[in-house]
Amino acid sequence: MLEAVFLFITLLTLFLFFNGIGKNLKMVSVLIVWQVVIGLLSYFEVFKEKPLLFPLAIIATILLSVVYFRMIAVIKLNRFFLIGIHIIRIPVELCLYALYIESMIPEIMTFSGWNFDVFIGMSAGIILIYELVKNKVMARTSFIVWNYIGLLFLSFIVTIAILSSPLPIQQFAFEQPNVALFQYPYCFLPTCIVPIVFMSHFLLIRHLK
Repeated sequence: MLEAVFLFITLLTLFLFFNGIGKNLKMVSVLIVWQVVIGLLSYFEVFKEKPLLFPLAIIATILLSVVYFRMIAVIKLNRFFLIGIHIIRIPVELCLYALYIESMIPEIMTFSGWNFDVFIGMSAGIILIYELVKNKVMARTSFIVWNYIGLLFLSFIVTIAILSSPLPIQQFAFEQPNVALFQYPYCFLPTCIVPIVFMSHFLLIRHLK
């Protein structure tokens, strides 16, 4: 059940991103192909058997995200869908807590630990409702600050997740390392959902300039 929910969240994230960047089918298609590759490697437990390959997949994902960010046309951005992407952070946090209960990630990666990302998801919902009901956008300065706080929270938990993984650089959670992200379909969190959330923040900031 949890796997099906997480797959749905991943697909929903891709759908929102597709609409947020102006329905650029070519870009999203390349991203989907990349996720198929990641999914197959994870499904056949390649990452589990050779965990050092996973950082290489993350580096490739980062490079792809940088290329995407440079290619996306600001004029085609849809503000509402890009904000909507951040609401996804709420069900993601619930899934992470479920994974903690199943002893697949440490508690510090959840909202009962050091993960404050759920507050950005909740505030994104409030912002979106406000803008749709009032038919006007949030104050520019406040919106920029919100985006930077979102980037800070996301960067913090990504760092915790990396340092909690069973890699040579592990610093936390030795009693229960972060092993879920090596497995299918949770591998899509660092290779799809997180990069899209990062890009959404940067695109929203760029859209204001």
